Amino acid sequence: MTFIPYGRQWIGNDDIEAVAETLKSDFLTTGPKVAEFEEAVAGYCGAKYAVAVCNGTAALHIASLALLKHGDKVLTTPNSFLATSNAILYAGAKPIFVDIQKNGNIDLDLCEKALEKDPSIKALYAVHFSGNPVEQEKLARLKERFGINILEDCAHSIGAEYGGIKAGSCTNSDASIFSFHPVKHMTTGEGGMVTTNDKALYERLKILRNHGMVKTPKMKPWEYEMRELGFNYRITDIQCVLGISQLKKLDGFIQRRKELARAYDEAFAGNPLIRPLYNYNGDSSYHLYVVLTDFGSLKISKEQLFVKMLEKGIGLQLHYIPINRQPFYRRLGYGEEKTPVMDRYYADCFSLPLYPKMTDNEQKYVIKNLQEIVRE
Repeated sequence: MTFIPYGRQWIGNDDIEAVAETLKSDFLTTGPKVAEFEEAVAGYCGAKYAVAVCNGTAALHIASLALLKHGDKVLTTPNSFLATSNAILYAGAKPIFVDIQKNGNIDLDLCEKALEKDPSIKALYAVHFSGNPVEQEKLARLKERFGINILEDCAHSIGAEYGGIKAGSCTNSDASIFSFHPVKHMTTGEGGMVTTNDKALYERLKILRNHGMVKTPKMKPWEYEMRELGFNYRITDIQCVLGISQLKKLDGFIQRRKELARAYDEAFAGNPLIRPLYNYNGDSSYHLYVVLTDFGSLKISKEQLFVKMLEKGIGLQLHYIPINRQPFYRRLGYGEEKTPVMDRYYADCFSLPLYPKMTDNEQKYVIKNLQEIVRE
């Protein structure tokens, strides 16, 4: 059995051929495939506009610069990759960490209480953790009641839905972001995107992506104006043509992830030592399959479990270490927030291998070894 990682891309011959054709074309970057990819993703998600960038963190960065002002307070989750809250800091704003629900998502009821208590809070960054979207009706209520800016971090959730609302449609938010890293549902190697239904926001995102530069038809052929401090966050046509090819197969990738998630659920049903983060949910796009176990009741630590599974050729992962407990954030004064659900979750959680190319036999091998190690 070859090594089984927690995530892996699936690149087919059609992807390779599409990239090869672009390599033979006149445009390797800032060409027609960028706009084509943006239109394809916007159409898939049901958003009006999309801006493609070099990675998901860049998407978070320019979205934060467009949505936030220096000093703004922003509600966000401790259960995400560092980039989510780091982007708030990039904009000179202040993250406020809110505890999570038992399904790993930010607790929007606690967000509502925080907004009632402190009306100076300006924004909410909601992460659809593991591919499972947050409650859209609650997002809508928070936006309507408090007038805050809302960003949906959809790095885990392209293709997911909540009550018929697709992740990235920005139905109840100002902007959404995506990541196309190789472990995500589809890949451009590295890459990211911001979607929005706000034309003014869309236009500013495009400027921020390209050094803050503007060029209009009235300018001389060589002229351009730098109107604000932007960045070189452009994405290449090579990446975008790979994304276009991958997007055509995305629904099939997600369907396979769901099949694997359901099989994991069935394998662990009735097992008191291993339980899914949430029971099978057909609306989740299952970027991750997270399980929980009470290590305090076992004769094995989490570290020992990771090592023993690695010895069997199986790569577990942990999503995530609480951001507010990181040394950098502690130096900023964070780390003492009361987040009991997040703290318990971190103690109990780990992620199992889940990716479309994973075979049934590989999954059975993971299940067998996990159950045996935990039981012993």
